[in-house]
Amino acid sequence: MPRMDILDGTTTGGRAALIDRARALADPGGRRVLGVVGPPGAGKSTLADRLVAALDGRAALVPMDGFHLAAAELDRLGRAARKGAPDTFDAAGYAALLRRLRDPDPVYTVYAPAFDRSLEEPVAGALPVAPGVPLVVTEGNYLLLDDGPWAPVRGLLDEVWFLDLAPDIRVRRLVDRHVRHGKPRSFAEEWVARSDEVNARLVEGCRDRADLIVRL
Repeated sequence: MPRMDILDGTTTGGRAALIDRARALADPGGRRVLGVVGPPGAGKSTLADRLVAALDGRAALVPMDGFHLAAAELDRLGRAARKGAPDTFDAAGYAALLRRLRDPDPVYTVYAPAFDRSLEEPVAGALPVAPGVPLVVTEGNYLLLDDGPWAPVRGLLDEVWFLDLAPDIRVRRLVDRHVRHGKPRSFAEEWVARSDEVNARLVEGCRDRADLIVRL
């Protein structure tokens, strides 16, 4: 089990320390992959975006959410009501992409999928990762799961940071996010309670596999 550090990400010094730690991973000498994990609404995408921006061309962002199954496939599987659960992603495809990213071709750019929240669908080939970029930052809920097709993912990440945010703040953020994307507030509150928080409990159960806990 990795040694676990704890860092307060709410302070200026703590945020600077996170950037410094990411910058150290991006030192020349090969490709590294940093995972940012946490339950829904913890702020993974925000932190990942800030890290990549701070590294100014030395990092690329590849979110796990690009491997959501398409809505039509979820309907076919009868899993549309649990979109966001571990089995509603192409986890094996995500692991395969991480393997490509860890061992980049010296010539060819790798194109990763993105997730378009306005469409609620994945978009293939949306995120270019050039061969010379030393650090890939990937973020998502299930980077630390240790069963099924998710099991290989942890071993493909050089470091994993777990974001720890008070549940009441997370839930409020999640509801507000669903509302911003056009859902009625009553629907958003029901979805968060029925789906997102079930996923959150699963993610929380894996936190001891992280290298760093970031308190937010």
